[in-house]
Amino acid sequence: MSATLHAAATPAAPALVLRPWSLDDVDALVEAYRDRSLGRWATSRPENRAAGVRWVQDHQRGWAAGEQFAFAVLEAGSEGAAPRLVGHVVLKDVAPGNPSAEAGYWTASHARGRGIASRALETLTTWAFETFQADGLEALELLHQVDNVASCLVAQKCRYEFARTLPAAPPLYPLDGHLHRRRAHP
Repeated sequence: MSATLHAAATPAAPALVLRPWSLDDVDALVEAYRDRSLGRWATSRPENRAAGVRWVQDHQRGWAAGEQFAFAVLEAGSEGAAPRLVGHVVLKDVAPGNPSAEAGYWTASHARGRGIASRALETLTTWAFETFQADGLEALELLHQVDNVASCLVAQKCRYEFARTLPAAPPLYPLDGHLHRRRAHP
């Protein structure tokens, strides 16, 4: 199973590299979560280096178990510059025979409004269906709070159709949510 994915450059945006999280990403991860907007939507929030290490290690265990596949989203740097962390995408609840799994994402504040979330989500979606369809994966689901308009737009842009409104489930989900679904074969 390929662990590094690529979203090609566009005329308006550099290429993206999606790869499993590593401990080298911890400082950039903690910095990204200092953004209050991101903290508002996220269910976990690594606020310091130790919490960031645990967050990355949790995602590494998910890879090892074959149940959750989290990718750091990096934007290719200009000549000689190192790639910069711009986001995160994840495929959750993957299991042979399970017809659906969940996709999730976030974008770092310095990278918002440039189509990174939709490019990364589309790359993850394609990979998920190519990798797990033979194991029975038929659909991907995406959930977000009703007031997260940007996430709703990303879901729609990536052809995740609105399925229904979910009731709030405090404390993790204090507001109603939207469930979007994309099928492997529309």
